[in-house]
Amino acid sequence: MVKKKEDKKQHKNEDSLIRKVINFFKDERTHFVAGLLFVMFGVYLFISFMSFFYTGDADQSKLENLSLAELSSVKNDIQNWTGALGAYLSNLFINQWVGVSSFVICIFVCAIGLKLMKVKQISVIKWICYTCAIVILGSLICGFFFIDSYQDSFIYLGGQHGYYTTLLLKANIGWSGTLLVIIAGVLTFLISISSSTVPFLRKVFSLDIKASSKRKEEISSSDKNYVDEMSPNDNKNKNTEDILSNNDKEEDSYEYIAPEIDENQIENFNNDDTDKFEVVFNQHLNENNSDISQDNIPITEKGEEHTFTVEAGTEIIEEEEYQGNELDDYDPTLELSRYKSPGLDLMEKYDEPDRQIDMEEQNANQKKIAETLKNYGIRIKMIKATVGPTITLYEIIPEAGVRVSKIRNLEDDIALSLSALGIRIIAPIPGKGTIGIEVPNKDPQIVSMLSVISSKKFQESKYDLPIVLGKTITNDVFMFDLCKMPHVLVAGATGQGKSVGLNAIITSLLYKKHPSQLKLVLVDPKKVEFSIYSNIEKHFLAKLPDSEDAIITDVTKVVQTLNSITKEMDDRYDLLKKAQTRNIKEYNAKFISRRLNPNNGHRYMPYIVVIVDEFADLIMTAGKEVEMPIARIAQLARAVGIHMIIATQRPSTNIITGVIKANFPARVAFRVSSMIDSRTILDCPGANQLIGRGDLLFSQGSSLVRVQCALIDTPEVERICDFIGSQQGYSSAYALPEYVGEGGDSGIGEVNLKERDSMFEEAARLIVLNQQGSTSLIQRKFSLGYNRAGRIMDQLEAAGIVGPSEGSKPRQVLVMDEVQLEQIFNNLR
Repeated sequence: MVKKKEDKKQHKNEDSLIRKVINFFKDERTHFVAGLLFVMFGVYLFISFMSFFYTGDADQSKLENLSLAELSSVKNDIQNWTGALGAYLSNLFINQWVGVSSFVICIFVCAIGLKLMKVKQISVIKWICYTCAIVILGSLICGFFFIDSYQDSFIYLGGQHGYYTTLLLKANIGWSGTLLVIIAGVLTFLISISSSTVPFLRKVFSLDIKASSKRKEEISSSDKNYVDEMSPNDNKNKNTEDILSNNDKEEDSYEYIAPEIDENQIENFNNDDTDKFEVVFNQHLNENNSDISQDNIPITEKGEEHTFTVEAGTEIIEEEEYQGNELDDYDPTLELSRYKSPGLDLMEKYDEPDRQIDMEEQNANQKKIAETLKNYGIRIKMIKATVGPTITLYEIIPEAGVRVSKIRNLEDDIALSLSALGIRIIAPIPGKGTIGIEVPNKDPQIVSMLSVISSKKFQESKYDLPIVLGKTITNDVFMFDLCKMPHVLVAGATGQGKSVGLNAIITSLLYKKHPSQLKLVLVDPKKVEFSIYSNIEKHFLAKLPDSEDAIITDVTKVVQTLNSITKEMDDRYDLLKKAQTRNIKEYNAKFISRRLNPNNGHRYMPYIVVIVDEFADLIMTAGKEVEMPIARIAQLARAVGIHMIIATQRPSTNIITGVIKANFPARVAFRVSSMIDSRTILDCPGANQLIGRGDLLFSQGSSLVRVQCALIDTPEVERICDFIGSQQGYSSAYALPEYVGEGGDSGIGEVNLKERDSMFEEAARLIVLNQQGSTSLIQRKFSLGYNRAGRIMDQLEAAGIVGPSEGSKPRQVLVMDEVQLEQIFNNLR
């Protein structure tokens, strides 16, 4: 009896435990938590799938070589945003299963979670069917259309399911049959999810039938009208004709030619609900529309036409003509509208043989690299070569357990085995799971400037200031936007291609920009590098008003010019502030659309690029006087369209100071003699391992790109400059604002008006006539030097004709007419 009670008690406990479990799973909170976990897992899958497109290439070798347990270790080096599990799942779903249609699975998982959370009510069975159909069809479509990408990319857009299913279908029913199967599957899916698909398809398939029947009806109605006109019983058939004509209105469209019609005049004008026609009045409207009469239609001049569209049941919307003197957009190129950019025929076309890869050299190098690494106990799984114009990149994948640092330390040994001039090891290559070894080619090829300028990438570039430097290891044209840099530091030893690189930069800008859009400030302490650009002074160059030469060679003029550019920068910022814009692009867009008033000082701003050829010489002679304005320009001038490119052949720390390096994020490093110089330029070694002759490293941030600089010789530059210089240009070079040093304009000092300049009265009449007081105006009109023109301006100020200097702004003219001016002359005499 006691035993039976104990059994019953135990049975009750078991029943209560089962009820608790059942109640736990029925609890709303449990459903909500489970749904939340489903949603989180769906988002996790989505992030891992997205990351796979960016990091899958680097993670692929690790996923293939390591098991899931090994991937879960701490030192897995997986780059996927969701870790080892996300990398494994994304590779499994996308590459091995169904491709990019796996994203639908993420949506399905999130939808199930939302249903459990009672946020969204869905039919689970229907969603399972739709998800399976979309996944299978998407995999098959991607596998069919992107089957060629399976050999070139690490991502299989259709997955292995799409790839092998496509191969199976093509082998049995051919290419066209496979396409028909895909179309049939898509149509079947659309029919199953929407009831309006079938009527739509019927309507599409019946268009041709309706069109042919319509033509037959028109022919028959015209025959009937002809018979009725021949019939004597006109009154008897009148009703029949009216019915036919009313039915025809459903198909007809009417055109009328007329001036403006007020909407109130035709508000009673209606037609069938399906009618839509274009009305162009040239005759009386139908008598039934009595609200519109001939008296209501104004007479217009010959040639004026107003076209508008009338829809039944809707108001008439008329395209109105602008009544007023609206100006077209301002065109900065209008003054030199006939200017033509240089042609490609001005460049040298080198007789380059057809590029053929020396397979014997590549195979021999690969074998030597593998043997050298094997001698030091390093085994590799794969080696691949990418041949460039002067450098070949060998990518190797070492076996598991090999330290990268061990390969990096064998740089000299590999160079010795290859008998190479110098090699560079990239361990590892960013974004890839490989180690790169760059080896110079025995037979390097020339990269001509013509080949990169004529490339489609450069010709169709939409950059604001496009610069093309040359070609990369993969033979791709390398170019960048100077506006995004925004300043560039060029350094390299003597004779390694630095001057050629500067010429390539300038040539790129000359080929893409109009003289009104770009101005160059060329600083050449050596006096011979930029002298060939003197012919384009009146087109592209900018200089101080008192400078005779547009190419700046005097150190004192360099300091004055740099300070003048800072003044220009400040003035531009003032204009941006008035215009309530943030950068030069927005400002010029406002000015071109004539939303800024030139009478308020607004003007179109061209880009200004300052290029300094030998920065070390300036630092040695001028020191801080040069460094400080350069630092100011580099820190602030980007937004107002002023950019700097400075070059030096002495990349030492006392030349390239911390202030310069901090403000020049983009670096171009040609070959240097030591690793210290390379670290000074790039903050890392590598420039000391280049082979010279235009071989360079381009650095922006943490990325390094190896580029073979395009060759442009001096005769080519001369031909380009002669072509530009032979065309009509501006009256003078772009005038930079006058710079006044500290205390240099505190006052005019003592001016003896009894010892006036012989040109004083003529200059005064010029100033009053133009109502513009500037030294540069006197300089240009009377061909005077800056010092003499400045003295005349001081005398004019002392005489009360012009006001005091206001920096870069013109002086205020205090005399309004020549009568008042003659009174001043009489008092001075």
